[in-house]
Amino acid sequence: MSDFNTVELVNDPRGFATLWLSREHKNNAFNAEMIRELIIALDQVQADASLRFLLVRGRGKHFSAGADLAWMQQSAELDYHTNLDDARELAELMYNLAKLKIPTLAVVQGAAYGGALGLISCCDMAIGADDAQFCLSEVRIGLAPAVISPFVVQAIGERAARRYALTAERFDGQQAQAIGLLAQSYPLEALNQQVELWTANLLLNSPAAMRASKDLLREVGNGALTPALRRYCENAISRIRVSAEGQEGLRAFLHKRAPSWQSQEPRS
Repeated sequence: MSDFNTVELVNDPRGFATLWLSREHKNNAFNAEMIRELIIALDQVQADASLRFLLVRGRGKHFSAGADLAWMQQSAELDYHTNLDDARELAELMYNLAKLKIPTLAVVQGAAYGGALGLISCCDMAIGADDAQFCLSEVRIGLAPAVISPFVVQAIGERAARRYALTAERFDGQQAQAIGLLAQSYPLEALNQQVELWTANLLLNSPAAMRASKDLLREVGNGALTPALRRYCENAISRIRVSAEGQEGLRAFLHKRAPSWQSQEPRS
């Protein structure tokens, strides 16, 4: 594992990792260094075949306040081509997170502004505190949520994305759940307990089957029926049925026992 200044990648012996945004003194705001370190950390996660899923969290009071103002000020003084390089770096982060092979769960407390909504939207699932505050704040400072916009639209739909990108109004965790950004919101004091419950539930599932299901759903997209998609789905179920974990899962079900991935001892 690399040594990082702005993030932490922590492996749990049960077989998953937590990627922490760790600029607590800056409310976990993004700068160029954090974006680069997040890309490197995700590369490490992608290369680690032992990991079953990834949590994305923020240290301290806030998930992330969005872009660091000092970094934004520096960007405003740069030319178009240098800003384009910065935008491509942020896009690489978002696309790499969205395309990660294993399931991802964001856990949100406090503020989640601007680009932070991109990170949340790129994750497969997200939960958060009822009193968390979300905002697509870019238009307030003369900008647009450009790089993150495809992922936000996928997460909350085009109509809601138009509303919140154009008004920059804040909304809480309960509203985030209502529009689909969060799967569930909880009282802040119960959030860590709920993280443990979500984690325990994910650990019940076949690691290979979760990866295969993520690949499948990416291919299915919006569910438009085509001959090619039909063939892909037919091949997908055939492959997973004859795989090692598919065979183990079916045998365990038929013999009314726990499958092997539920009985593995934590790795030291």
